[in-house]
Amino acid sequence: MKVVTYNVNGIRAALKKGWFEWFKAVNADFVCLQEVKAQKNDIEWRIFEDLGYQVFWQSAEKKGYSGVAIFAKSAVDHVEYGCGIPKYDFEGRVLRVDTVNFSLLNVYMPSGSSGEERQQFKFDWLDDFEVYIDNLKKTIPKLIICGDYNICHQNIDIHNPSKSQKASGFLPAEREWFSRFLASGFTDSFRYFNSEPHHYTWWSVRSGARKKNLGWRIDHQLVSNNLVANLNSSHILSNAEHSDHCPVLLEMSF
Repeated sequence: MKVVTYNVNGIRAALKKGWFEWFKAVNADFVCLQEVKAQKNDIEWRIFEDLGYQVFWQSAEKKGYSGVAIFAKSAVDHVEYGCGIPKYDFEGRVLRVDTVNFSLLNVYMPSGSSGEERQQFKFDWLDDFEVYIDNLKKTIPKLIICGDYNICHQNIDIHNPSKSQKASGFLPAEREWFSRFLASGFTDSFRYFNSEPHHYTWWSVRSGARKKNLGWRIDHQLVSNNLVANLNSSHILSNAEHSDHCPVLLEMSF
């Protein structure tokens, strides 16, 4: 079972950079996209159905903004669009599919980098999302939460931690939230296999940051602890260059 998460920063732009060919080659069972910046009918989605995928889409109300999608080759029992909180569903941030072995939640968490108002929106989101997941676990105990969290958890997840303490995405309160969320019953699947630094999933488009590998690891696949025994491997696919992010591949067995 292969599960991919990828912030494509606009699926139409990514398609022009060869993303569909990459998608076919990776041949994943589930592909979770964030920041698709499109409505489902803005792309020729039937080409994915021809490959055996079901396509599920949760767009933002604002065109050209945010949005998440899941491409599923394996069987899906149920689809849940949004999280039931209007101000977040308006921005197209949550999409869930339920399968016989687990539920896969695709999430695009807010960024607070544009100013204090959006940073407060992000803090509100973190509080509300934690409550949402705590309630969800009561009926769906086996969860994989994929997506762009817009948070680096540890010093090894960012290229210059000493100079980034006041940057949104590496604020102490955000990192504390991440630690608390993990402690509530989740495992960072990439860190389960790899404890080394210099592994990133996002790079600024400025100053050749990607070539210099001056990045942030903000795209995560957290799995509930009762799924840890099913983990096989996790890989950051940094050679995929269709976005300012790169995909992360999780392999599991059931």
